[in-house]
Amino acid sequence: MPKGYWIARNDVHDAETYKLYVAANSVAFTKFGGRFVVRGGQYELKEGVTRPRHIVIEFPDYATALACYESPEYREAARIRAKSSEGDLVIIEGID
Repeated sequence: MPKGYWIARNDVHDAETYKLYVAANSVAFTKFGGRFVVRGGQYELKEGVTRPRHIVIEFPDYATALACYESPEYREAARIRAKSSEGDLVIIEGID
């Protein structure tokens, strides 16, 4: 079964509140087996447009990645995130 991934790009405008989001999201990610593959780090834009912060989180499968996003634990964390940043998030199925 293919793994599921969250691919996110964020602009953080309130770093202190964003730290609260990071603490809160760990509850959901732990519960659903999420593992950070990319969390910030150096990058170089080659084409298109981007945001300054990049995140890739791997889940055991696509259904679990979706369930994590819809979970009460993540919905609470997302409310904090919305106060401190704006961004893009795609949940995508990997390949076998």
